[in-house]
This record gives sequence, C-alpha cells and structure tokens, in this order.
Amino acid sequence: MRTILVGFSALVLCLLLSSCTRSEKGAARASDEGSPRKLMLSVLAGQSTSDAGIEEMINDLISSKLPGVTLDWERMDWGEKFQSQMQAKFAAGEVPDIMIGKAQDVATYYPSGNLAPIPAALMQYVREPSLPAVTINGTAFGIPYNAFYQGVFYNKDLFEKLRLGVPATPGELSTLVKSLKARHVVPFAAHFEESWYGGNILMQFAIGSVFNSTPDWGDRFRAGKVSFSGSPAIQRCFAGVREVLDDTWSDALSIDQTECDERFARGDAAMYVTGSWTLQNIDTEKPHVRVGIFPYPNEGGDARLIFEPNMTFMKSSRTSHADAVDQVLNAIFESKDLASEIFDFTKTSSLLKNVGPEVPLLIQSDIDGFLKAGRVVDATVGNRQLIWSFQEKVASRMYDWLQGKSSLAAVLSFADQNRPLSAP
Repeated sequence: MRTILVGFSALVLCLLLSSCTRSEKGAARASDEGSPRKLMLSVLAGQSTSDAGIEEMINDLISSKLPGVTLDWERMDWGEKFQSQMQAKFAAGEVPDIMIGKAQDVATYYPSGNLAPIPAALMQYVREPSLPAVTINGTAFGIPYNAFYQGVFYNKDLFEKLRLGVPATPGELSTLVKSLKARHVVPFAAHFEESWYGGNILMQFAIGSVFNSTPDWGDRFRAGKVSFSGSPAIQRCFAGVREVLDDTWSDALSIDQTECDERFARGDAAMYVTGSWTLQNIDTEKPHVRVGIFPYPNEGGDARLIFEPNMTFMKSSRTSHADAVDQVLNAIFESKDLASEIFDFTKTSSLLKNVGPEVPLLIQSDIDGFLKAGRVVDATVGNRQLIWSFQEKVASRMYDWLQGKSSLAAVLSFADQNRPLSAP
C-alpha cells in the first residue's frame, strides 16, 4: 500500500511540475510577444578623426529619450571612404535613414534626390552663420552641429622665445622659415602618409588666395574660362604644398596624423598647417600647451581663417520612418548635455545656440580675434565648387609629383581634363 501511495504521489508531483513548466514557458512567450519591438534606424557616418566615439554618446541619449528606437551605425573615415559608400548606397537604392557628413556634402548629394528637407522647427537650434552651407533654394537639406577652423597652428612659447612674429604674406613666411632653419628648428609639422592631408592643405591655400580674390573660380573653371594649367595663383598653391614637404621632417611621407599631432604637441616643429580636428590629440599628448592659429599667408596679406562646418546631419528622402528620424534629430539637437559632452570630447567649436565646450579651445582667443576682425571665411565657398572627390583625385596625382614620379604640368593637365568631375 505504501508503495502505491509513494508512486501516486510521485505521479502527481511530476504532473504539477510539468504544468508549472508549461505555464512558465507560456508566460515567457506571451511576454516576448507582448513586448514592443524597437524601431531600428540606419545611420551612415563619415567621421573626422576627432569624431570616433560620439556615436556611443548619441546612443545613450536615444535609449533614454526614445526607448523604442535604436540606431544601427555604419562608420568610416570621411576623407577616404564616405563618398564611395554614399554613392554605393545610392546606386543600390539603400539610402540610410540618417547620414552624417560635412556641410559641403549637402551640395554634393542634393542633386541625387536622396536628401529630404530638414524640418524648419529643428533649425531653431543652429546658429545663423552655418546655414548658407546647407541651404539650397531657400531650403535646408542638412543641419550642422559643430565646426573646425583651419589655418597654421603655431607653438606660441617657441615663437615668443625666438621673438618671432606671425607672418601675413608669403615673403614674411619665407623669411620666418629661413630663420627657423638657421636655428635648427623644423618649420612645419606634416603627415603626408595620408593623401587627404595634401588635398586638404592644397584647398586651404586655394581658398586663401584663389577664392579670396575670385569667389566663383570653381564655376569659371567648369565653364572653361580659367584652368589649373593657366592659373599662376593655383600653381602657387601647389608650390606651397611642396614647400611644406621640403620644410618638414624627412620621414613626413611615412607618418600619420596621430604621430604628427603628438610630435607638434611635444614641440618638434614650430608650425602645422592643419585644422582644429588635431586639437583632440594635441591636448591628450600635452594638455594646456600654448597653441595659436593664423591664416596661411596670401599675396595680399589679407588671408582669412577658414571656418568649416563639420558634423552635419542629413535625412533620407526615401526613409519609411520620417517621423522617427525627426524625433531622433530633435533629441540630439535639443540636448545641451550631449552638446557639451561632444564639444569637450572632440575639441570642436559649437554651431548650436547658447551651447559650447565647457573648456575653451586651445586656439579660442585667436579664433575670437579673427571673428571680431571679420577675417573668417566659410570653407564651403571653395568646397561647393570643387567637391572633395575631385580634390582627392587631384591630390593623388599631386603626390606623384611630390615624390618625383610625375611633373607638375601633368598634374595640372589632369585637373583640367577632369573638370566635369569638380561638381556633383
């Protein structure tokens, strides 16, 4: 009898356990089916060297503000891969919901029809001077977030120690370089391992001299009214790149930006033709180093500091989630905490109203001086007329010349033969 009771009890226990297990699994399935699915938005981000890492900051904000949305990031270097990725996506009909490039990209990709207007309500967060670069026919197709300043960085302590002045003309710069070399000081920091660097400083020189006197030079170039081969001013820009290479370290063709930034921060060169994207590395290597900036000198002595809107958000005209994209953009641009975090991390200038980095940039006093004097020019003046993909192709040929594999005449001829590629 005891055996029968024990067996019966065991059977009842098994049935109860089985019932509980089925109930738990059923509850789990019901919970899974009942939980809301997150909407995933695709983001294609072309990043400058200082931008890597901001995606995690944005993710944290979105998960807090919009828990039903996640961002699927595809990140790459803006100078080397962003344009090819954008073109490939467009060709395949796979336009990302959100694209993050530079302000100049708006003019490049607007003709494709893949960019949607930015809601007017979002533009209230952005400072007016940054809007022309993203506006076409009165409508904004991008919304800029931060900015770089480009020119010649210089070691203020070294300049003061050697009693050197800031040059305004090519002649004054040449005298300065000779003085530095006579004192066994390397005049320029440079990183020619990367072709984008040569392309960037070439365009800096062109904006400071060619576009400074002829603001529509790129349009005239496409119309056949001017040419690279027939322009002494353009040729002086190429000569300027050659001079930087001649007056930098002997291994400049084999070092990258990070190494260059660190050497400059340590005082291994007096000047550095670059942009404020280098401040992040410089500050990491030597916090609070005294660095100034001035425009690369031009013939008229009136060169202006170059202002370049950097992180610019663009919205797909093909997205199926337009409202969600607007909510994400609004969350990003209205958050002052996120803005301060990004500006302090990237060491960039703010393009948002009433929000800036908590710690002033190393070059902020000089930037303020040029702004007050009205000596600042938007890089878009040149970059919308000679787009980056064209600049990059010319820079690649220029490197052949710099290394003695080609003639300057061949480089200039290549630019002229490819003038249709200079615009979208």
